[in-house]
Amino acid sequence: MYIIDGLDCANCAAKIERKINQLEEVEEATLTFATKQLRVTAKDPDALLSQMLEIARSVEGTATITPRGEGVPQGMRRKVYIIDGLDCANCAAKIERKINQLEEVEEATLTFATKQLRVTAKDPDALLPRMVEIARSVEGTATITPRGEGVPRGMRRKTYRIDGLDCANCAAKIEGKINQLEEVEEATLTFATKQLRVTAKDPDALLPRMVEIARSVEGTAAITPWGDGREIEKEKKDEKKEERRDLLFILLGACLFVAGEVLGHVLGGAEDSLWLRGIFLVSYVILGGEVLLTALKNLPRGHVFDENFLMSIATLGALCIDNFPEAVGVMLFYRAGEYFEHRAVEKSRSQIMEAVDLRPEVVERVLGEGKTETISASQAQVGDILLVRPGDRIPLDGVVTKGESRIDTSPVTGEPVPVKVTEGSPVTSGCVNTSGLLEMRAEKVLEESMVTRILDSVENAAASKPKIDRFITRFAQVYTPVVVGLALATAILPSLFTGDWNYWIYTALTFLVISCPCALVLSVPLAFFAGIGAGSKKGILFKGGVSLEAMKNVKAVVMDKTGTITKGNFVLQQIDSLEGVDSQKVLEVAAICEQNSTHPIGVSILAAAKEKGIALEKPQQVTEQAGQGISAQTAQGLALCGNRKLLENHGVQVSDLPSHKEGTQVLVALDGKMLGSLLIADTVKEESPSAIGKIKSQGIATVMLTGDGPESAQAVAEKTGVDQVFARLLPEEKLDKLQQVRKERGAVMFVGDGINDAPVLAGADVGAAMGSGADAAIEAADVVFMTSSMEAVPQSLAIARQTNSIAWQNVIFALAIKALVMVLGLFHYANMWAAVFADSGVAMLCVLNAVRLLYKKEHA
Repeated sequence: MYIIDGLDCANCAAKIERKINQLEEVEEATLTFATKQLRVTAKDPDALLSQMLEIARSVEGTATITPRGEGVPQGMRRKVYIIDGLDCANCAAKIERKINQLEEVEEATLTFATKQLRVTAKDPDALLPRMVEIARSVEGTATITPRGEGVPRGMRRKTYRIDGLDCANCAAKIEGKINQLEEVEEATLTFATKQLRVTAKDPDALLPRMVEIARSVEGTAAITPWGDGREIEKEKKDEKKEERRDLLFILLGACLFVAGEVLGHVLGGAEDSLWLRGIFLVSYVILGGEVLLTALKNLPRGHVFDENFLMSIATLGALCIDNFPEAVGVMLFYRAGEYFEHRAVEKSRSQIMEAVDLRPEVVERVLGEGKTETISASQAQVGDILLVRPGDRIPLDGVVTKGESRIDTSPVTGEPVPVKVTEGSPVTSGCVNTSGLLEMRAEKVLEESMVTRILDSVENAAASKPKIDRFITRFAQVYTPVVVGLALATAILPSLFTGDWNYWIYTALTFLVISCPCALVLSVPLAFFAGIGAGSKKGILFKGGVSLEAMKNVKAVVMDKTGTITKGNFVLQQIDSLEGVDSQKVLEVAAICEQNSTHPIGVSILAAAKEKGIALEKPQQVTEQAGQGISAQTAQGLALCGNRKLLENHGVQVSDLPSHKEGTQVLVALDGKMLGSLLIADTVKEESPSAIGKIKSQGIATVMLTGDGPESAQAVAEKTGVDQVFARLLPEEKLDKLQQVRKERGAVMFVGDGINDAPVLAGADVGAAMGSGADAAIEAADVVFMTSSMEAVPQSLAIARQTNSIAWQNVIFALAIKALVMVLGLFHYANMWAAVFADSGVAMLCVLNAVRLLYKKEHA
């Protein structure tokens, strides 16, 4: 990859590309004028550098070619690192300043929004340990890894499945303890997906110790390598069996509790009788026996703030103050609440995963002679011919080899219109074959196909914790000890003055019931996970909770014009012919001139002539005049196709023609007389005006960047409703304008194609790539739109805002209910039953509130 500078003309770029491709040693060369990137495929591209430079300067005298990434001082190298664990932009500025003070560093730039640290030095990697030391001196949890490597050198990242966890707070404790292991570089436990990601030299060697840690917090926890199908199936069966057993115990305990209550009322105040107390005690043991045993097992491990221990103390305390029905009732509602909360979490998790996990379990491989065999999807290899029946999902990325059908791409792109495919058409895994029988050749294995990349992207996003999640985790560590301390003070201090120990102990017990922070710790990550899942259903891939969180603060959406607001394809829009001249003749003469042109305008003229079936004569001589157009000597005379200056230089009188704000006007003349003009313009996407209107309705400004002229750009802006336009920009100037918009309006989201606009994507607060999910786009952006529709932009912003809103709703609701019950309890207006609702009931409502994101039909 090379960067080519000094080019002012797209047509010159096309000439240079063509000439470099003619070099014998070159397999393929592609020059993209918009990004100034020259990609060369050859045995030794660097050996051809002098020849390529000579070619470039023969076309454009000031052209320079340098290997990408080497546009730095001589003897220096620039490298990009990813810095994680920073919560504060001010801390990022401190780290950047300190790294710049290192003697060996030429330049260092740390962009907090993108987590990218760019370092220019002789050997940036040699400085990595010192840079990590600097980062951790400012932010103790900071990590720095080379971009693209994912994990530090010598380390390996592995994903495990953790089962048997019923409590999000317990998951946070396990994550914290595993991170304390000396051999562990980083560990992330995502309760919503049951995934434990561990970065270490040998994660598997640590498995027994990680299991021990998990079981020290949750006795039934199990950790297995992710993807072990048999283990997962066994776990699922065990979980269902355990669920049935729990339900049976709850129902049996409930029956005894109701029997005790009814008999107590029938016999009239006979609660004190031994046999009635016996019924309540038996009910209590059935309902709370497991809770008590778990609490006892956890005591030697120091878990005095464990939910089981707190609930045991609360209900045993109620028994001690002779309140048997209350103790049993609270344990019953606690167990029932836990059961339904667990069911709600599992249902939510499975619904989200069903929305994003499109991987097939099996595929049908064609053997020949009409025979097929069913094999595991992971066994299919590149080159295998697979059979796809109507109604089946495309199992792997590949190419159709036989058959014709329509493909529903909505599971991947969110676009509802089926796409026609025939022999030779590429097909993407996850899409649905709606009609005909197809045979396809696998081009990628399961691990590299789109379905797996989407799933990986969503799972990685779920593991990326937003600031609110990290805040709640830290808050939960303080919340429980504080509430337990308040409970202890409530039990002792007022009792010393009033002497009413029963009253104040009972009040303290209600505090203990609501001292578990599960509703808080669970509700936030589940809300973000649901938001990520909701986006995935619409073909929007959020790269993490941090991206969702950043998007809520966006004040302006900055968009590239070509390929984002417009379709990016130049089309002949209109033919204006002079009086007495046939419009088809104007197109014919222009097409004769453009027969050998590679310029997009020339290509569009030729395409229009071909569509109309116009036969073109071969010109005797063609001359291209830089910055003016083309002249061609034909049997009919001298044909001219270009701008006003071209015609005037050949003595042609230019007649007045209708002016057009939008597009490029190409003048056409033959044998000294003007025939007319052609209007060539990019096509605005049908949904762009509506989508931009929806963005503005959210109170967000819209800005367009383009290299086109001001008149053409303004015409597109007027048609679509864009607020502000910056026209005639070079690629490097777009970043300057984006920074200007940020100063004027606040946080910006940039929407581009993810490749040509890479510098601007990296410089925005949120970078969004519009396209078909190309590798480069998925790597570069914070958000990837798998569809090319502009509607994805307002949808993504709406999902981000709703996700953040729901997360805060859950936090405020949980804290408010807990605080209310505590205050009411002090004045004896709330009992332990209300406290159980404030714990398990609130947690379940928060789960249901989070998962409603999946069922919203419209997000903008």
